[in-house]
Amino acid sequence: MSRLTRDFFARDAVTVARDLLGKPLLRSHGGEILGGIIVETEAYLGEEDSACHAAKGRTPRTQVMYGAAGHYYVYLIYGMYHMLNIVTGAQDHPQAVLIRALRPVRGMEIMQELRGGVAEKRLCDGPGKLCQALAIDREFNARPVESAALWLNDAPLPGEKRIMAAPRVGIGYASEEDQRRPWRFVLQGC
Repeated sequence: MSRLTRDFFARDAVTVARDLLGKPLLRSHGGEILGGIIVETEAYLGEEDSACHAAKGRTPRTQVMYGAAGHYYVYLIYGMYHMLNIVTGAQDHPQAVLIRALRPVRGMEIMQELRGGVAEKRLCDGPGKLCQALAIDREFNARPVESAALWLNDAPLPGEKRIMAAPRVGIGYASEEDQRRPWRFVLQGC
């Protein structure tokens, strides 16, 4: 399979979030390859989106979102969970896609060790969990998607009937309108 390049991400976040479903996310860790198939994403569309970190403008934390598409935006929440996002869209218009969940396919034993022995079904069923299972931390922030240690492979798009659009979750701080936007995408049957 060919790797996705930055060009893939130079589109709006909603389009990219849908198109990432079914794509493999892989990580080279300790000489092993860990990874899975992306089964859930969320789109965040710039300063006009009150759920987006860039809603309050450019800060040291969000600086990477204002850069070129195809770079990782990794941040820490609650002082303990890393979140993996990929910058999309045009430079100076901060957009990103949060990778919310994976279906694990490679390196399950190592991912289980990294997650403290949880069952395979629960390894990557949340954004913090998948970062823990793949040993993703702030070291990846601002790296390009062509990184030797963390990359995405191309794969055929799943059929439209398998894609569900729904409101984003965990954004109670956003406006009601932004909370209702169907910018979370789930690959059903995974």
